[in-house]
Amino acid sequence: MKLHPEFDRRSVAALLALSVAAFCFVTTETVPVGLLSEISGDLKISPSQVGLLVTGYAVTVVVVTLPLVRLLARVPRRPLILGLMALMVVSTALSAAAQGFDTLLAARVVTALSQAVFWGVVAPVAAGMFPARVRGRVMAVVFTGGSIGPMLGVPAGTWLAQIAGWRWVFVALSALGLLAFVTLAAALRVGAAQQEHAERGTTPDVRRYTLVLATNTLAVAGFFAVFTYSSEFIVVVAAIPAALLGPLLLARGVADFGGIAVGGIASDRNQLLAVVIPAGLLTITLVGMYGLGTSPVAAGAAIVMTGLAMGALTPAVQNRVMEFAPGGTDIASAGGSVAYNVGIALGSSLGAFSLAQFGTRSIAVTGAALAAAALLAAIATGATVREPAAVAKETV
Repeated sequence: MKLHPEFDRRSVAALLALSVAAFCFVTTETVPVGLLSEISGDLKISPSQVGLLVTGYAVTVVVVTLPLVRLLARVPRRPLILGLMALMVVSTALSAAAQGFDTLLAARVVTALSQAVFWGVVAPVAAGMFPARVRGRVMAVVFTGGSIGPMLGVPAGTWLAQIAGWRWVFVALSALGLLAFVTLAAALRVGAAQQEHAERGTTPDVRRYTLVLATNTLAVAGFFAVFTYSSEFIVVVAAIPAALLGPLLLARGVADFGGIAVGGIASDRNQLLAVVIPAGLLTITLVGMYGLGTSPVAAGAAIVMTGLAMGALTPAVQNRVMEFAPGGTDIASAGGSVAYNVGIALGSSLGAFSLAQFGTRSIAVTGAALAAAALLAAIATGATVREPAAVAKETV
């Protein structure tokens, strides 16, 4: 069997560099959570102001993603990706050098602008380097970088800040971003994402695309309704010692990592089931978390299973976005990014309401209801007419 000509070291190197870039962006966005005391003490600001560095970043991404991706739709993908990475490297270095809150916030907003466009174009660029039959696995590699950010990047950044100072965290992220930039400059081909399956939806369908976005938003909301307040649930409801909180959340992160790998492979085999099964698993897990939440073993297992479910769902949903995109996949992917961030805001808000009004245990009910709605939306999307096996013929 002859391998597809695009399966070469250059394409793989570019794909891995995109994954590293995703890691840099996600870690840069979330790492201030672990640097509260260091940044507040050095810049003489309150911890709540440090929190605004994360909130402001996220709000910027949500607001500007679609307009910026539309504005830059005609820019060739290779120079666009390289420009975004260069902007990330410079703005993150400026974050390291910031002498005040305003300067640091401004530098992070610039990074957020580059991230907003990055998440709109990275999926089409990555998919364009490989045949459509492995698109799910390609998405898994890209999103693995984003998944590792909160799981390893934030703890590593917290550790580095404690021994060397918070500024070195941003120096390290800028250096890693520079490495990704250099690799992409060498490996990313001119005309990246010019393959038809990467530029346009493989099976364009406005209704199904909308349902995929709804699935994404509702599943993410269900997860974050619980995850945002999981430490409270673990300690208060399950009575798990606070000392075990870190290891348990790390186990959840590892499960998320494994789920991404499984979800990518499964999505290349059956796109519908690759979304429905994780959504169903998330729903069942959150129902069980409510019913058996007072058991430390059951609650701990549920926390880990939510990571597995969401990890598997991530590349599968992105593959469906690329499948049903009614127009350009860059705009469709940008819509997926916005849907994800709306889900975070919706879930954390509804979780906060449930926590305040009905107590800690109720967040599992809220999460389960949202996850069940995501499951229904996933089922309503239906199977794609184009079978992956048909695409496989193009690659031999």
